[in-house]
Amino acid sequence: MQIVKYQFQQHGDNRGQLVSLEECVDIPFKIKRVYYMYDTAGGVSRGFHAHKTLEQILICIHGSCKILLDNGAEKKVVYLEKPYEGLYVPNNMWREMYDFSEDAVLMCLASEVYNESDYIRNYEEFLMFLEEQEKKA
Repeated sequence: MQIVKYQFQQHGDNRGQLVSLEECVDIPFKIKRVYYMYDTAGGVSRGFHAHKTLEQILICIHGSCKILLDNGAEKKVVYLEKPYEGLYVPNNMWREMYDFSEDAVLMCLASEVYNESDYIRNYEEFLMFLEEQEKKA
């Protein structure tokens, strides 16, 4: 499994830092939805799903967290702690977000608007979906 992290260009001076993101330039898709998580209670994990078509970039714009990525054959944990770094999460990838710092703000840039039918929320169903996709290929 290849992990893709984007290092976004930072613009800064004595006033502070600025990161500007443009769809199809800095982000590899058109952005149709933006959301973020914050005030996540200690010990809480989030995610536990995959998407059939949606792609995402996850950016921990404040604090830190860990992301478990699972493609059905391999699992990797990615640590996010830099507000200028984004983790690409392709479709057909199970994800779990956990170990949020007290001050963590995790932002998600998504390639599609919310669509419940795109979610796979059961891990066994996720594995079966991957098998079906492999048979079609």
